[in-house]
Amino acid sequence: MIFHETTLKDAWLIEPEPRGDDRGFFARMMCREEFDRHGIKSDFVQHNMSVSAQKGTVRGMHFQRGKDVEAKLVRCTRGRILDVIVDLRADSPSYMQHEGFELTADNHHMLFVPEGFAHGFQTLTEDCEVFYAVSAAYAPVAEGGLRHDDPALGIDWPLPVVSLSPKDAAWPLLQPDTPAVFGATPERAGVA
Repeated sequence: MIFHETTLKDAWLIEPEPRGDDRGFFARMMCREEFDRHGIKSDFVQHNMSVSAQKGTVRGMHFQRGKDVEAKLVRCTRGRILDVIVDLRADSPSYMQHEGFELTADNHHMLFVPEGFAHGFQTLTEDCEVFYAVSAAYAPVAEGGLRHDDPALGIDWPLPVVSLSPKDAAWPLLQPDTPAVFGATPERAGVA
């Protein structure tokens, strides 16, 4: 695997190194030893999958707080997405910065999202499937989120947003004096 540093501290874009022959190819998608060498938490306790029918769908920007804070390893297994992460760690040199990565079924790239980051994505094709491993089980009481269109973040989504859950539309805008990780949470209103 090839580990590419990102502009955000502790986040990695991981590129598998396929070994091919006339049958196709083989590639490692996770290796605890290599992850450990790069300081990547690899104790994943839950694996999730989401399927989005419409191109332009946005899911996110999600995170969990406190003892339920989670790291994620994200891969697009069908279609193409723009995966976006925001560093919410107040002591980080990349605090409140974001970066986007195109993950596709064809490039097989994975994104490691460290604890203390918000995560979301937009589908760039119809019928997208995203697989992600997480280091903590989903805990509704620890859930938080950022608005995908918050002007304080300035995320440039490549397509018009055609589908967004009511919950994701209801996250409050960031306030200058209130860190996002301590902001109010909206009422639970549907699936993330």
